Amino acid sequence: MFKRKAKEKKIKTPRFQTFHDAYDVTKVVKPWIPFALIGIFLATWSLGIVIGATLGHPYYFGFIFLPLSFLTTLLFFTRQAGTAAYASIENQIGAGASVLMAIRKGWTTTPAVAVTRNQDMVHRSVGRAGIVLTGEGSHGVSQMLNDERKKTERFAPGVPITLVVIGDQKGEVPLRKLQKHLQRMPKKLTAHQMREVRARLKAVGGLSMPIPKGPMPTRAPKVR
Repeated sequence: MFKRKAKEKKIKTPRFQTFHDAYDVTKVVKPWIPFALIGIFLATWSLGIVIGATLGHPYYFGFIFLPLSFLTTLLFFTRQAGTAAYASIENQIGAGASVLMAIRKGWTTTPAVAVTRNQDMVHRSVGRAGIVLTGEGSHGVSQMLNDERKKTERFAPGVPITLVVIGDQKGEVPLRKLQKHLQRMPKKLTAHQMREVRARLKAVGGLSMPIPKGPMPTRAPKVR
């Protein structure tokens, strides 16, 4: 009988290393972050001690508020780290692709299915909402999106296609809101249909391109 091959262990990044990397990125964008974290921790803990002293139990409330102080500081840091992560890659080539590919579940993104000399580019994402073509770059990216939509319709006729332009102007989606924008789109395909569309578009492929590195917020809904 044949022996089953041992499963290869997945290499996971230690949580402390992930936290350390996020802290380094945040400190570059927001140099004041260490002082803010210390201040929030001490302020929350001091509040607990003051409340305890008022009620005659300063040590008890100090003990109770200690983990609460850690939690409050961590929540503040998580929020600041998220905004810093986007700020660190904003205006870089392929920033949109980096954000889209950070959605681990529910979406599959092929970066740079179309690129111009001006570094305008279109990325293609496939999920339960259908196909999303995301453009980043100058104003000329709108025409690129329309051209890519016609091309995609030939390979996936009848599949819903949504066009998204990254930017801060009216009708555009800011980079920091791109993930949530896709995750909130209504589901129009079944899981089976989604897999069929992915397989059909897999042969089309994309172009190799540099993707900005760095910790990115990754919150994606599970595919049912």
